[in-house]
Amino acid sequence: MSLAIEQTERVPLTAGSDGVIRVAGTRVTLDTLAEAYQEGATAEEIVQQYPTVSLADVYSVFGYLLRHPAEVTAYLDQRTAQQATVRQENERRFTPQGLRARLAARRS
Repeated sequence: MSLAIEQTERVPLTAGSDGVIRVAGTRVTLDTLAEAYQEGATAEEIVQQYPTVSLADVYSVFGYLLRHPAEVTAYLDQRTAQQATVRQENERRFTPQGLRARLAARRS
């Protein structure tokens, strides 16, 4: 019996039309798995928290994170910048100042 070693096993990541990278077939983002990994979560813990992701896929993504640290860091930095831009835009459009008073006025 010999063990078949595949050199071209694919990483289960797909980029959506919005540019967000997710685990294939799920809504779980690469951001989520990378953050959990950086915080020390095990693959098993991640699967318990996100049951739509298989254990094999989590380990495969971990391998990708370890093999491509510069690319992943650049992607995560870009996503952080995009999130900050969206947050600033939302805060500009929907200012939180006076929110409590507006909500209280609605109740009355």
